[in-house]
Parts: sequence; C-alpha cells; structure tokens
Amino acid sequence: MAAVARARPDVLLATRVITRPADPTEPFRPATRESFDRDRAAGRFVLDWDAHGLSYGIPGEVRAAQQAGRILCVNLSRAVLPQAAQVLAPLSVIHITAAPEVLARRLSARGREDAGAIGERLLTAGRDLPDLPGTRVHLIDNSGPLDHAVRAVLSLLPAPTDKSFP
Repeated sequence: MAAVARARPDVLLATRVITRPADPTEPFRPATRESFDRDRAAGRFVLDWDAHGLSYGIPGEVRAAQQAGRILCVNLSRAVLPQAAQVLAPLSVIHITAAPEVLARRLSARGREDAGAIGERLLTAGRDLPDLPGTRVHLIDNSGPLDHAVRAVLSLLPAPTDKSFP
C-alpha cells in the first residue's frame, strides 16, 4: 500500500489505530485498550473491529477525505468488509494475497507472531471473502516482486482527474 501511495500521491493511506505497541514493520497509531475503547464509544472511528486478539479502528476523518474525492486505501479485515461496503460506499475491494508459503515466510520475517499465530493467519488468509453485493472485488497475487503487485493495483485506480473507481 505504501508503494502504491508513493507512485500516486493522490492516494490517501488510512492510518489504522491498533491496540498494540508501536512497531517499525507497519505504520499505525498505537493505542491502549482503554484509549481505544473511549474512541470507539465516542464514535471516532468510521470502522472498527477485533481480530487476532487486537482492536483496529479507521479514524473518522478519512470519510471526509473520501468525500472530497481522494482515493482512500484502507487495510481491512475480511470480517469488516460488509460494514465497509456500507460506510465507505462507493467501495471497491482490492484483495491482495500471496501463496501460502510466501505469506508464511513474510509473516515470519516481520517477527510479530509466533508459529501458532502465523498458522492461524494462514488459515484466515485462505478463507473466501464475504459476499459483497454491488461491490467490485479485484484479486492481486503478490507472491512475486513488489513492483508487479504495485503495477497491478495502479492499473485498477482511476486517472488522477477521474473521480470514479472501476
């Protein structure tokens, strides 16, 4: 996602709020459980969900950027996609995946999960996406070089002057 945003400055990467300590492998806003719960209760997230023992939130300000015509790129859990299809409409899903052995190697290299957690993530990664009527879903295989996946994503984005999305 960062490589796509570098190639297209009009793409806004939504910075997730996550209940875990800061980590150099991913840009996000770390939150304590208490601060996250306060923000959730106050309605400060346009989307929020729980997965892998953590809570994730997408700050509400991204909706204004999307309404202003920015292309919004958000890293979401498949479980929250039906809600995202409603809240962030119009929504197109770019499902970026990789072969299980590639994904296992990448998860292991980042050093955040133990073998059991990696196994659970691999099981989740193999599940189908939920049914999303009226939402376009594009599949990108990111098993190879990053620039191949970036080119594939960029080919799906509208031209900078075009406000629609395929």
